[in-house]
Amino acid sequence: MFLWPLLLVLAPISVQSDWLSIDMPYYAYEGDQVVVRCSGRDNNKIKRLTFYKDGAWLPAYYNTYIISNARPSDSGSYYCKAKRKVFLFIDDTEQTRSAWLTVRELFPAPQLTTRPLQPTEGASVTLSCGTQLPADRSETQLRYSFYRGGYTLRSDWDSPEFWISEIWKEDSGYYWCEARTVSHSVSKQSQQSYIQVQRIPVSGVLLETQPQRDQVVKGETLVLVCSVAKGTGKTRFSWHREGTRESLGQKSQRSQRAELEIPVIRESHAGRYYCTADNGYGLIQSEAVNVTVRKFPPKIRLMNGPHHCEGRVEVEKEGRWGTVCDDGWDMKDVAVVCRELGCGAAKHTPAGMLYLPVAEEDQPVFIQVALCNGTEETLAECEQVETFDCGHDEDAGAVCEGKWNNTWSSYRAGKRSNTQHS
Repeated sequence: MFLWPLLLVLAPISVQSDWLSIDMPYYAYEGDQVVVRCSGRDNNKIKRLTFYKDGAWLPAYYNTYIISNARPSDSGSYYCKAKRKVFLFIDDTEQTRSAWLTVRELFPAPQLTTRPLQPTEGASVTLSCGTQLPADRSETQLRYSFYRGGYTLRSDWDSPEFWISEIWKEDSGYYWCEARTVSHSVSKQSQQSYIQVQRIPVSGVLLETQPQRDQVVKGETLVLVCSVAKGTGKTRFSWHREGTRESLGQKSQRSQRAELEIPVIRESHAGRYYCTADNGYGLIQSEAVNVTVRKFPPKIRLMNGPHHCEGRVEVEKEGRWGTVCDDGWDMKDVAVVCRELGCGAAKHTPAGMLYLPVAEEDQPVFIQVALCNGTEETLAECEQVETFDCGHDEDAGAVCEGKWNNTWSSYRAGKRSNTQHS
């Protein structure tokens, strides 16, 4: 009769106890490992130990509950209960005080920024993946990845910046980045940003020839150069001859300049030529250039000047190059020289000795006096007086307003060199 009251007194109850304690940090960062331990003054008397978060039971091993990769959702109130043997088959249940855990953000989601904000085709672009670590975790190493559409541009990059050397209109699209710890325990993506690459329409289409249009010699090579003053992206160049519908050739390339070569020029190639350019905003046509074809190359050249249209005057006779004396040399003579070379109008009649080095002593002086009226096509058409008392200290010079293309000048210089060596 006396046993039942005793059992009621010793029945299990849950009380907060100093005998049982909980040990855990009060804060952690995302990705951290958090260990929650519960222990009593005499662990041998513990029959069963259970862990709780916000009142919900947690699976634990012995006296430890481990959060291997902490997340903000792991924040909350933690406590544990222990059942221990008190007397014979009488158990007692005790509960620890509640301990609060706060899981802090290791770093916010990154923001993707671009420099420049609205890039132009062909320009370089820098992508930046910006985020911030807390001061007490500033040594944490992060890795960065950059993406466009469904493609990875760079993965596990140790720098928050990624440089694109050239960007094109077809590269327009949504870009984003990802920042993560080296262990991959924390990984966050930025919002997608749309990059619109600007294309500049073509303008200022120009057709040039190498050699110049009135210096094309039968049997040599003619190069038609089509260029644009402005324009980005892939441009389609096309070359045409007036009076015919067919295209001489087409090229599509990311360039403001393209060349079409006619390997062997014939008399039938004489005529007016033009080119067109289009980078997607409409066809733009150049002005037409008239190409004339000569049967023979010029028999005159200007030596040692800053360009092909200035220098000491030399003429070719029977495979040898000689100079021209400045007796009676005037602007009419220079006008003919400039016309023959395709160098525009005459400007000056300088002394040939200004263009160093002076002519070799054994180089002949072929013309003493050139009696041009200024309308001749070549110096050879002018009436001439053969030399009788001129030396190289009296060599004639010429300055024309034009300047040949550097590529053609180099080509002609090479031909002159070959002629001299032969």
